[in-house]
Amino acid sequence: MSVKSAARVLDVIEAFAAERRPLTMSELARILAIPGASCLELIRTLAGRGYLYEVERRGGFYPTGRLQAQAAVIGAHDPIVARASDALHALRDRTGETVVLARLRGHEVLYLDVVESRQSVRYIAEIGATRPVQANSLGKALLAALDPAARDVLLAEVEFRPFTARTLDRAALERDLEASEERGCYCNLGESVPDLGAIARPLRLGDRYAVSVAGPLARIEAALDAHAEALREACAAIEGRDS
Repeated sequence: MSVKSAARVLDVIEAFAAERRPLTMSELARILAIPGASCLELIRTLAGRGYLYEVERRGGFYPTGRLQAQAAVIGAHDPIVARASDALHALRDRTGETVVLARLRGHEVLYLDVVESRQSVRYIAEIGATRPVQANSLGKALLAALDPAARDVLLAEVEFRPFTARTLDRAALERDLEASEERGCYCNLGESVPDLGAIARPLRLGDRYAVSVAGPLARIEAALDAHAEALREACAAIEGRDS
């Protein structure tokens, strides 16, 4: 359950990110679907704290750099992201594909860091995005890291609906997890998006973290073994052990 006031502040931030322009109070109220008086209080509060400014009289409001500056400080001191950063960038450079660091949140995968491929055709994802655990390479790796009882509880809450013709049902997923453990990596080969491929491994950091390499399905399948080895070495580097 979300706290309404906190959710509205986040809605304001996301509205500016989506619109990419100054917004008047009436425009913001319409986008957020809230009363004008409530929107006015939000704007006054955020402006008073230095997070919004009025571009010109009646010309709308826009975020200041304060939010970005605060986010940069927070991001620079994230213990997991900071620990993994060098290895994630090296993995991106070695594979040529997008690399994602994620953790388990409920029955979803939460993206903590994304290092995008430099190729023109690539997998694009946003930090903070979530994905369903059952049709995601990271989700599979995270499920595999759970003890069987905890995994059963989690999977009981999952709605196994097909995203593509390759999406697995629960029985097929459990068989795939067993086979993936022997293989040493967890694959999503067109199960969430038809042309998307990804492989992942869990991180042994005492919590629910994993790393993936993702890109166009044809490229991932063609280099599966090489990417799996690169991923194994990257995870070992993050964990601080010899590969």
